[in-house]
Amino acid sequence: MNRIIGIDFGRKRTGLAVSDPTMVFASALDTVHSANIIDYLQKYSQNETIIRFVVGYPMNLDGAPSEAARDVDAFLNLLRKKFPDIPVTLEDERFTSVLAHRAMIDGGMKKMARREKEAVDKISASIILQSYLDRPDSIKN
Repeated sequence: MNRIIGIDFGRKRTGLAVSDPTMVFASALDTVHSANIIDYLQKYSQNETIIRFVVGYPMNLDGAPSEAARDVDAFLNLLRKKFPDIPVTLEDERFTSVLAHRAMIDGGMKKMARREKEAVDKISASIILQSYLDRPDSIKN
């Protein structure tokens, strides 16, 4: 089945989300140590057809790339090298961590569970991917 993968790349951990087969909904998939992200995606692609990567891109409030963009740029180069036939779309990731925390609170997650950074990362990836899926002009094939 065709899937779109949402990625919230971080220096230590990377949150992942996946679309449903109809490409309407994003769901949290996993949190992976960033050094292992390419291996994880390669294994995942053996069972599912990835048709696009949507990667959160860190921006400042003025719209310029933030300091963390350098790390994401290095990851993007590697991702494009390892998956040359899969298109990559960048999605503004401003406020995704704040939105992820709000979603955890609204969802009734206990305070101790909200401190788990892994949960925040994969929920952030879901928000990034859902933002892409919700746009009428998004390419879904």
